[in-house]
Amino acid sequence: MFKKILIANRGEIACRVMRTAKRMGIQTVAVYSDADADALHVQMADEAVHIGPAPSAESYLVIDKIMDAIRQTGAEAVHPGYGFLSENATFAKALEKEGVAFIGPGVKAIGAMGDKIESKKLAHDAKVNTVPGYLGILADETEAAKVAADIGFPVMIKASAGGGGKGMRIAHTAEEVASGFRSAVNEARSSFGDERVFIEKFIEEPRHIEIQVIADKHGNVVHLGERECSIQRRHQKVIEEAPSPFLDEKTRAEMGAQAVALAKAVDYSSAGTVEFIVDAKRNFYFLEMNTRLQVEHPVTELVTGLDLVEIMIRSAAGEKLPFTQKDIKLTGWAMESRIYAEDPYRGFLPSTGRLVRYSPPAESDSVRCDTGVYEGAEISMFYDPMVAKLCTYGTDRIEAIDRMAEALDRFHIRGVGHNVDFLAAMMAHERFRDGRLTTNFIAEEYPDGFEGAPVSKETENAMRAVAVAAECANAERNRMISGQTPVGDRHPPQSAWKVRHDDAAEDAEATLVDGGYDVSIDGSTYAVRGALRAGEPVFGGTVNGKPFPVQMERRGIDYHTSIAGAQRQFMVISRKASELLDRMPKKEAADLSKFLLSPMPGLLVSLAVSEGEPVKAGQELAVVEAMKMENVLRAVKDGTVSKIHAAAGASLAVDQQIMEFE
Repeated sequence: MFKKILIANRGEIACRVMRTAKRMGIQTVAVYSDADADALHVQMADEAVHIGPAPSAESYLVIDKIMDAIRQTGAEAVHPGYGFLSENATFAKALEKEGVAFIGPGVKAIGAMGDKIESKKLAHDAKVNTVPGYLGILADETEAAKVAADIGFPVMIKASAGGGGKGMRIAHTAEEVASGFRSAVNEARSSFGDERVFIEKFIEEPRHIEIQVIADKHGNVVHLGERECSIQRRHQKVIEEAPSPFLDEKTRAEMGAQAVALAKAVDYSSAGTVEFIVDAKRNFYFLEMNTRLQVEHPVTELVTGLDLVEIMIRSAAGEKLPFTQKDIKLTGWAMESRIYAEDPYRGFLPSTGRLVRYSPPAESDSVRCDTGVYEGAEISMFYDPMVAKLCTYGTDRIEAIDRMAEALDRFHIRGVGHNVDFLAAMMAHERFRDGRLTTNFIAEEYPDGFEGAPVSKETENAMRAVAVAAECANAERNRMISGQTPVGDRHPPQSAWKVRHDDAAEDAEATLVDGGYDVSIDGSTYAVRGALRAGEPVFGGTVNGKPFPVQMERRGIDYHTSIAGAQRQFMVISRKASELLDRMPKKEAADLSKFLLSPMPGLLVSLAVSEGEPVKAGQELAVVEAMKMENVLRAVKDGTVSKIHAAAGASLAVDQQIMEFE
C-alpha cells in the first residue's frame, strides 16, 4: 500500500480524499494556489506545496507544477479528485513516466472517454444506446447553425472536454445557436484549455440518471446502482439521490449492464460514472463517461456502505475488488444537496467574500457534510462556487427528504449569498417529493426566479412567535443587567407587542413561563420553548411541542428569520412605537433603471455596445465571468448608451456601474 499520496485538487474533494487516506494510515500532500494559502485542505494535509497564482490555468491545471510537487515530497501516488486534471490523459502519462501511480483509470480509458465525441463513437460500437447528434468538431457559428438546423431544434451545444455544466448551452433557434456557440467555446477554453464543441439533439422531458461503476486492474467491473441527478440549474447538478425514484428493476439492470460493457470495452479500472439521459418512457441514451470520482459519490456510499475513495486507492495499488456484482445491495435512500455560494434571490448569481459565520448541522449516522471551508474562510471568484455537500440517509425517500429539510434549516451561513433557502424549498415542493423530476424542473417550477418558499399562515405566525420570544428574552437580559437599574425601580417585563412585516402589523401578547414564553397571535397561542440566547444563529427549541429550527439574525432592530426556504423579516416593537412609525414619511427608492450594474463580482469579459449606440430590449450588452461561468447581460428595454463606465478586462464589484443609458 502507498505511504504517501498527493491530492491534485482543492476544496471539499481534497479534504474528502484526505479523510479516507488518513484513516488508512497514508500520509497526504496538498497543493495550493495563492488564493488557497489558508484553505482547509492545506491545513488538513501532512505537507503542502505552493503551485502558483490564483487562476487555475496558472496553478492547478499546470502539469509541470504538480509534477514538481510530487518530486519535492516523494509522493508515490496522486488522487486527482474531480475537475482540473482528473480526466487529462497527458497528466496520467506524465505520472506513468515518472513511476507515480494514478489513482484513477488507465491512459487508454481517459483518452477514450474523456473526449465526449470519441466516447460516443465507442459507446455506439459497444452497443450502448446513444443520443442522435453530430459528432464532428464545429468550426464556427455558421457551421453550428447549419448542423443544428439539420438535427432539428432544440439542440445542445457541448464542450468536448467539458463537465460540471461548463461549456454547455441549449438552443431553440439559429440566433441562440450563434450566441450559445460563442459562450460554450469561451467557457470550454477557460475551464478546460480545449475549445472544441459539438452538437446533439436535446431530449425533451429528460431525466439525468447515472450508473456508478468500480473496477480493478484485473478485469473485474461492477456497477453500484444508479443516482438520479435531474435537479439541475444551467446544466449543473443541484440535488442528487440514490437510488432513482423513476427506475424499475428491469431498466436498472439494463443500464447497469451497458455501463459495465462500456467500461470493459476500454479496459477500465478505478471509479467511473456512465451518465445517461432517460425519457418519460424509460428509454435511455448514453451521454458521457466521467473517468473520475463524481461530486455526488457520497449518496452511493450511503446506500451501499462502501468507501469509493478507499476502493480507488486499493485498486491503484493493484488490489482486487473485494466483492462481485451479486454482493452489491442498495439499502435505504440517500439525498445530497450542493451548497453553493450563489444568491437564489438574485437569479442565482455567484457570490464571493468571507464566511463570517459558517456552522453546518451536526453529523450523525443520517447526516453527512463534506466541506472544504471553515468560518472565516474566503470564497474566491477563481473557483467553483460549491461550499459543501450536505447528505442525508433514510430508510425510504421521504425520510431522507425530511432529514435533509431539517439539516438545511440548521445550516447557518453568513457573509456570502448561498442557496440553502432554495434547497430547503425544494425539499418541501410537492412535485419533488412525488419524484416527478426532469432536468427542466427548476426552470418549469421557478420561471420567474426564486422568491422564497410559500409558507402557511400557521408557520409564519410561529416564526413571529419565536421573534417575539427572542425580543422578550433580549429585553429581560437588558433589564436585569447587574447594576444597571436598582431592583426597586424595575418595571415588569413588557407583554404587549406589535409585530411588523412589510406593511402588515400583528398584535402579540407574550407571557413568561417555565422554559420559554407563551405568545398569542391572531387568536392562537404558540408555546415557544427552548434557549433564546443573544447571537444564537439557529433557534433549537420547539413551538407547540414540535422541533422548529428557525434561523434568526438580529439586523438593527429587525429579526431576520428563515425556515423551510421561507424568509421573513419582523420588527418587534411596542404598540406605541408602531403607531408613531406609521406616521413617518416613506423613503423613495432610487431609480437605477438607467444604469447597467454588475449583478455579481467578476471579470468584464467583453462589451457588445459603445457610447452613443441605440439598443433594443433583449440585446446583448456585456459578458461578465464569475467562478468559471459566463453571464450575458442584456438590455431590459430600448434606449441609447450614453456612457461606458468600465472597460473590458476590468474586475467588477457587485452593483458596480458598467454603462449608463439616456
